[in-house]
Amino acid sequence: MSSADRRLQPRRRPRQVRAELTRDRILTAAAHVFAEYGYAAGTTNRIAERARVSIGSLYQYFPNKDAILAELLVRHIDRGTWAQADELDLSPGSLEATVRALVRDAIDNHRDDPQLLRIMIEEASFSQEVIDTIERHGRNRVGQVRDLLARHPDVRVRDLDTAAELIVTTVEMNTHMLMAGPRTIPVETFGNELVAMVTRYLRGDQ
Repeated sequence: MSSADRRLQPRRRPRQVRAELTRDRILTAAAHVFAEYGYAAGTTNRIAERARVSIGSLYQYFPNKDAILAELLVRHIDRGTWAQADELDLSPGSLEATVRALVRDAIDNHRDDPQLLRIMIEEASFSQEVIDTIERHGRNRVGQVRDLLARHPDVRVRDLDTAAELIVTTVEMNTHMLMAGPRTIPVETFGNELVAMVTRYLRGDQ
């Protein structure tokens, strides 16, 4: 493990429920502090005060605010699992509804706090844990989408593996840009256009 990765490693992984609750409280407080004050002014002292713990207690769990932000990013990515994928109707004629569910899920995962999302994208240091989580999430999401494409009767693409990669990248990256940046397009308009584009591609419309 490199020195940079060690710097971003949480110091203490709680084994007791009380310790886990304290750690969760620190992370929740940090999310509010970063969103309210920005990353530069979101100091560990402010985080500890918001979490109602001593600064010493905070440092028992995290060595610095970079490690806190990295952990928030890991949790954000892990929360992005598409839990409703197995519940979708894959009958003929339902392709647009399937794509809309995928797009809606991506938007919902990034809707909570655009300012915090922007901070995570711009400021988070990418430890090995963050990189591993991103890669694992990407593999899982692409696998889910590929499975849906393989089972849906309306899909007309030739290469399912490539199509799944393209769709996940297109939906995730564009949703990140929309929700984290200055909002120039209404979310509903963005969603409708993205659904139409992906649906036409999957149906092989000319």
